[in-house]
Amino acid sequence: MSGYAGEVIALAGGVGGAKLADGLARLLGGRLTVLVNTGDDFTHLGLHVSPDLDTVMYTLAGIANPQTGWGVAGETWSFMAQVERLGGPAWFRLGDRDLATHVFRSERLARGETLSAVTASLCRALGVAPALLPMSDDPVRTMIASDDGELAFQDYFVRLGCAVPVRGIRYDGAARSRINPALAAREAGLSALIICPSNPYLSVDPILAIPGMREWLRGRGRPIVAVSPIVGGAALKGPAAKIMGELGAPVSVTGIARHYRGLIDGLVIDEADAGLASEVAQEGMAVRIAPTVMSAPEHRVALADTCLAFAGEIAGRTRR
Repeated sequence: MSGYAGEVIALAGGVGGAKLADGLARLLGGRLTVLVNTGDDFTHLGLHVSPDLDTVMYTLAGIANPQTGWGVAGETWSFMAQVERLGGPAWFRLGDRDLATHVFRSERLARGETLSAVTASLCRALGVAPALLPMSDDPVRTMIASDDGELAFQDYFVRLGCAVPVRGIRYDGAARSRINPALAAREAGLSALIICPSNPYLSVDPILAIPGMREWLRGRGRPIVAVSPIVGGAALKGPAAKIMGELGAPVSVTGIARHYRGLIDGLVIDEADAGLASEVAQEGMAVRIAPTVMSAPEHRVALADTCLAFAGEIAGRTRR
């Protein structure tokens, strides 16, 4: 283990991001802050649903469905079966245990509480030690441009199963949004920032679209390390590789490096992509080759340890 000291902020969304956040949490506990994408939040059946926040929260609480990575383990579906029987929309499935989260969140938001406050309350109830912060308490919604017009994110991602080509992506409301003010309170003792292997376009870019976010991250003067979500020219889960190809980016770790160029100081790539390390370095960042596939809890911890050690080395070189 790296024995890494200091506070760490991780940017995350989706299953891959949640897994690395879990590995970091096992090493850092309350010294970890996870800044989570809320661009995929939406209202469904009158309820405010925050899929990425919930995926990270359930994972850190140890109750995520191990087969899917999202939702709650041991879920039941009586509510959804009744929705279908009544002729309601069944394309986005809410399990019975998961439903309690959305009802609780929606009721508290309706009373005027912020998404940050509600998230903190949920995390306390579930015994989550790290701080989970929505990227903003202002609404930002990811919109997908397709050949047939613009789609709300969940229509693209769930209802259509990512089947339509992506021609562009817009983050509606981003220009009016503000960085979560709680980030400032996590700055004391900050040692590193880590971008988890989340989809760059769907989970990380909505965070970076908040005015001033890139400048805030770079302005901390701490190493920023990202983990590539592309392994061997493919995404382990989700449409990252498909979107990269459709938007004309190289579907490789080199494409990831170019996407984050100017923001990150180092990129962790999988052993399968070792042959592309020099190309990544040419984009102006340090490279670390390591196993990045997290198929077991110990792999999450090992990758987290690699990220922390890598950030420490970059910081050490910068001080010299």
